[in-house]
Amino acid sequence: MKKIVSVMMGCYLATTLHAQENVYPAPQQSQTIAIVNATVHTGTGQVLPNSSIIIEKGKIVAIGGNAAAGAKVIDAKGKHVYPGIIAPDTELGLTEFESVRATNDFAEVGDINPSIRSIVSYNADSKVIGTLRSNGILLAGITPRGGLLSGSSSVVQLDAWNWEDAAYKSDNGIHFNMPRLMARSNPFGASASGPSNDAVKAAMTRIESVREFFREAKTYLETPQHSETNLKYEAVKGLFNKSQKLFIHCDLVKEMLVAMDIAKEFNFDVVIVGGTDAYLIADLLAKSNIPVILNQPHSLPVNQDDAVDQPYATAAQLQKAGVLFCIANEGFWQQRNLMFNAGTAGAYGLSKEEALSAITLNAAKILGIAAQTGSLEVGKDANIVISTGDILDMKSSVITNAFIQGREVSLDNKQSQLAERYKHKYNLQ
Repeated sequence: MKKIVSVMMGCYLATTLHAQENVYPAPQQSQTIAIVNATVHTGTGQVLPNSSIIIEKGKIVAIGGNAAAGAKVIDAKGKHVYPGIIAPDTELGLTEFESVRATNDFAEVGDINPSIRSIVSYNADSKVIGTLRSNGILLAGITPRGGLLSGSSSVVQLDAWNWEDAAYKSDNGIHFNMPRLMARSNPFGASASGPSNDAVKAAMTRIESVREFFREAKTYLETPQHSETNLKYEAVKGLFNKSQKLFIHCDLVKEMLVAMDIAKEFNFDVVIVGGTDAYLIADLLAKSNIPVILNQPHSLPVNQDDAVDQPYATAAQLQKAGVLFCIANEGFWQQRNLMFNAGTAGAYGLSKEEALSAITLNAAKILGIAAQTGSLEVGKDANIVISTGDILDMKSSVITNAFIQGREVSLDNKQSQLAERYKHKYNLQ
């Protein structure tokens, strides 16, 4: 019976995960493209009415120029043009069905796994990817989970045949999941291992184990020759030469203070991921030059004493303090709502262009790809979205065209195909 169930589950996964789709990655740009008569939002805070963008060989070659003879002209009159949205922290492509263990490939066994590379597990055929593209999200930072040091993240572009094609910036950061420094109430009183406050002591012990790992790695990397290669130490070499950043996942003030101390001790480029209470130490974060990836603004505060709408207002408070931040969303399929989360931040103190920067240029800066993308500027990759309305507004935003490195990508996805299928069945065309 177990064998029969296993075969049935295998057939289900094969048909569900690997069914042939009629959505293919776009070929390399071969013709000059001119987007004309558009309202251009550059991502830098500028808005250029009735402007144009010229794209050649995957790059933006002119803004406000005239279309050359033979160019493909896209008339965007009455529409808005934006940089491609960037999802900075997601398990996209690393999981497909949360409830099906076989599709989850984002965590490794053990606590210290810096040598694990998320990019090699990235599934470019994930059906979720199309739902992001159709909402204007063109790049994503795919992030491993689990343990203390969960591995390296990479930035991918969302129109590719495989992970090699998708890689936009590989292994840009190492991720540290800081244990929660909060005493947990124990309804049964003291346990056999001691009072509930021991949870904080245990968390500090685990944090110290990570510090000790970095100290050992530093000693190893400073040694000219080794009798054996240690892959875990080699994996964090980029932290010490600053070709990588250390992304520390934490929310509470005391946790962020520990993160700052780690940055100071090892001279790492540190990014806070989560940062629910970042507004309480915004000036200190700005002074320490530590960016923040704000996770899921559409959530409740961590502390019971906080205002219920505090997560909506945190972005504006960080902006006012001069903290470099971007906005993220938790999970993978939820990423399609990323721009609407930014829109909420726009209603709680950010200007619309600041909210746009929080999911474009700021995200690119934090992920280390701002020289290539994140804004509409001459010389950068043509990662561009055209919308009928305000991309931050769920009601008016309808994406009509999207380009990744100058390639016009399909906006079709599994959900839109199902919608068309049942429109046809019930004669609703």
